[in-house]
Amino acid sequence: MKILGIAAKWLFILCLPILLLTVSLGWAANSLWLYKYGFQKYNVSQTLADSGLKLTDSELEDIYARLISYYNSHDEYISITVANDGKPFNLFTPEETIHFRDVKGLIRLDYWVLLGTLVYVLAYAGVCLFWRKRRYWRYLAWGLVGGGSLTLALILVVFGLGMLLGFDQLLYRFHFVFFTNLFWSAEGYMLLLFPENLLRDMALFCAAITIGLAIILGGVGGGYLIFSRSRRTSVDAPHP
Repeated sequence: MKILGIAAKWLFILCLPILLLTVSLGWAANSLWLYKYGFQKYNVSQTLADSGLKLTDSELEDIYARLISYYNSHDEYISITVANDGKPFNLFTPEETIHFRDVKGLIRLDYWVLLGTLVYVLAYAGVCLFWRKRRYWRYLAWGLVGGGSLTLALILVVFGLGMLLGFDQLLYRFHFVFFTNLFWSAEGYMLLLFPENLLRDMALFCAAITIGLAIILGGVGGGYLIFSRSRRTSVDAPHP
């Protein structure tokens, strides 16, 4: 029984970084605000205009909104029609639509991993709190501290790799690991809509959210442990 409890606690600690990361990735993939921030900061509309496609900011925002809708739809391939000089045409090439299908698959995988880890984390926390014994509350608190610390350590490792290799190399290797074809480099408007700097900022936002959540949860766990220890000390101290 003791071994089962230890295994459950360590599984909780391991699940917590995965949960926080999938939460931040899911937020980034569905954040129209983040896309809008990126295309305004990096002047994507001007880049598209230089390539021959003139779109207003509202039309550009609609494209990103339709991408978000596609990620959460049952459609296998995305189809976005825009008008240029009064002539409608498909925004993305067949190769680009295949890549967006692959991206959608990763986002759906993120959702499932998020759901699975969330169910376990909530179940473990619920059991610890339901038992109403302070040692189980301390187990939960230690789990929050351990999971938060592990999350911060993993983020530091990724940042270290980013500084060592450069974000462009990390992005390049990410695509080779998670995609089975080279359509992520297909020529068209996709790469203009998602410049490397925009992807870098999205990664930084994800890291910031993950770090913030890890600090909050670890702080809650650490605060309880400090409070619990000080309370035990005051109770055990001899009274005159």
